[in-house]
Amino acid sequence: MPDIAVVASGLAKKYRIGVRRDPYARLTETLWNALTAPFRGRRPRDESTDFWALQDVSFEIPRGSVVGVIGRNGAGKSTLLKILSRVTEPTAGRAELHGRVGSLLEVGTGFHSELSGRENIFLSGAILGMRAAEIRRRFDEIVDFADVGQFIDTPVKRYSSGMKVRLGFAVAAFLEPEILFIDEVLAVGDAEFQKKCLGKMSEIGRGGRTILFVSHSMPSVLRLCDRAILLDHGRTVIDGPTHEVVRRYLESDLGRTGIRTWDDPASAPGDSVARLKSVRILPVGGVSAEEIEIQRRLDIEVEYWSEDPGALRPSVNIHVFNQDGVCLFVNNDWNDPAWWASARGPGIVRATCRVPGNFLAEGRFTVDVAVSSYNPLIVHARESDAVAFAVVDRSEGRGVRGPFTHDWPGVVRPMLEWHVQLFDEHAESGAQRP
Repeated sequence: MPDIAVVASGLAKKYRIGVRRDPYARLTETLWNALTAPFRGRRPRDESTDFWALQDVSFEIPRGSVVGVIGRNGAGKSTLLKILSRVTEPTAGRAELHGRVGSLLEVGTGFHSELSGRENIFLSGAILGMRAAEIRRRFDEIVDFADVGQFIDTPVKRYSSGMKVRLGFAVAAFLEPEILFIDEVLAVGDAEFQKKCLGKMSEIGRGGRTILFVSHSMPSVLRLCDRAILLDHGRTVIDGPTHEVVRRYLESDLGRTGIRTWDDPASAPGDSVARLKSVRILPVGGVSAEEIEIQRRLDIEVEYWSEDPGALRPSVNIHVFNQDGVCLFVNNDWNDPAWWASARGPGIVRATCRVPGNFLAEGRFTVDVAVSSYNPLIVHARESDAVAFAVVDRSEGRGVRGPFTHDWPGVVRPMLEWHVQLFDEHAESGAQRP
């Protein structure tokens, strides 16, 4: 099938989770457990259970397509890419790839940590079946794009996670694989590098190569992909045009919540300067909620652990998206002049953005949250789709909708001031009727 790049037929992946017996237990321990078993009561013979990360996933991707894979955490997206990349074997089903494959699944995937960046570029090219002359032809472009020139002869094990991602993406993009698999590792890079990556992926897609792109960023998926696949609990929910799949995802309750917390700073999104602690949607005068009456004001509250920022001045910014993945607005806590002028130090910072009532239209909204410093631009912590909420209009004649009960278009629904006058048509122009 020369026009098909990727074929997945009934792909499934099962893992065993739970307690497992130690295969290297001492003989005395094994005998003792066997002798005392009758006195300990009945126990399950096998305390581990089956977990299906992927179940019966099938699709075909024509050559030259750019396809997005979306879904909440744990939906099976990364497992799917690992199977297609031959990193892991499927439990059932099969996958066919027609073309040279490049993958960027995790930070530093495919790199040998003891080899330098230069050596890893040539190694990656050789694995792709490229001649040394071809790799040398693209070498300077790779190094320039990744911005690791002064470290190119340093062992990769000494690279930061951002440097590994930059080099990994550059290798995957410039060594011209016919099929490119990209997991959402770009979140590790800074904002400027992400912009470069998205531009390069657009260029690759226009060049006729096939891309399978896993992401939580709906605007990126909408921009890059002509088709998307939505996964949930390892199964395909919908496979179709990108705008339809994204709308289905954002309108569903897949992972939607009005509150998000991280109890352990070590596992929270962030770096040594700032780590997210919580994000909440709070109707003014109420408790955290996922459904907001259109006339009610709401607070978007972000808390983060602040370490010692030094000369940096981190601040919170939020991006609010509607159910079509359109960014409605971006706001930053530097709109609080007192905070912007205050000293930064260690502790817990709570930043609250108030959204007025009668501002957003009916619908579902998601909020991306970040803590960033500027000049230079450094993103310390970021969480896509951190929280979500729905705005409902039950105004029944007292709001913008008035007595009209059908759909009311628009991405915002402001309660604007109006003045209406009646004039006598027989009076002089501009004369007000008494």
